[in-house]
Amino acid sequence: MSLITAIPREKTPKARMTNIQKKEARWGLIFLTPWIIGFLLFYLLPMIASFVFSLYNFNPAVPDQASFIGFENWRRALFVDAEVKLSFVRTLQFAAISLPIGLGFSLFLAILLNSKNVLGKNLFRTLFYMPTMIPVVAVVLIWSGVLNEQTGWINVLIENATGIKAVGTQGLRWLADPKLVYFAYTMFGLWGVGNAMIIFLAGLQGVPTELYEAAEIDGANWLQRLFSITIPLITPVIFYQLVLGTIGSLQYFLAPFVLNRGTGFPEGMTRFYMIYFYKQSFSFFNMGYGATLAWLMFIFALVLTIVLFGTAKYWVYYASEER
Repeated sequence: MSLITAIPREKTPKARMTNIQKKEARWGLIFLTPWIIGFLLFYLLPMIASFVFSLYNFNPAVPDQASFIGFENWRRALFVDAEVKLSFVRTLQFAAISLPIGLGFSLFLAILLNSKNVLGKNLFRTLFYMPTMIPVVAVVLIWSGVLNEQTGWINVLIENATGIKAVGTQGLRWLADPKLVYFAYTMFGLWGVGNAMIIFLAGLQGVPTELYEAAEIDGANWLQRLFSITIPLITPVIFYQLVLGTIGSLQYFLAPFVLNRGTGFPEGMTRFYMIYFYKQSFSFFNMGYGATLAWLMFIFALVLTIVLFGTAKYWVYYASEER
């Protein structure tokens, strides 16, 4: 045995919490207690209950007749019910159209209102944010009139600007044409981009001005500064908006439900996944199958979010991280 191994090593004493640290930890737990209780009562327990419901043939109108059927609801949703796949596809198609347009438009407004050359910026920021205060149902009803093929002023503007027939029976049927309905619903969303605009604006104002000054001295024009400085430095904000927007798009429900009560008009194009979930759960009172659909959406959204976080390291720039 060598001399080094023969000499007993002293154990490193474990760091102990001081009385002040214990007191701070105790007060921290006390302040967190309302949130913990709310999470357990209104999130975790309902999720567990919904998973249990997914294993039953359960109708809330006749709870005494509930019967345990195991994973039959899951098998039906994954392999038998074709409407589940169709509603998923429609939801993803709508998200692929509305999400890029919504993010791009809100970022465009934020860049515009962050410019030094815009007069009355505070007024315009307020005006663009105000529509978010209007209830979504009212917004949908207003825009259904704006996009009306007979009297809607969008069609009137198109016809006056281009001379193309856009009003009347031969006009653009925004809410009745399967090829246009997703763009119409996207317009509903553009009315309320104020929240995203404010968040983008906060990110833009956090970009160091000395970087712009150095780039301007080097002869970089506005577009070069935008794509070389602005966009890379606000990628964390873009990523945040992308995650929230993706989850929100998967849960899209209110507009098609208000306009056509979830019938899927036109031609089933607006029978999104959440519409199908609602009909199964609250129209047909098939609560067990509805719970299964809810869990499938949760799993899909969770996987998609994990994928987004996995790709973030390739394009999201954090100033505190080494590259």
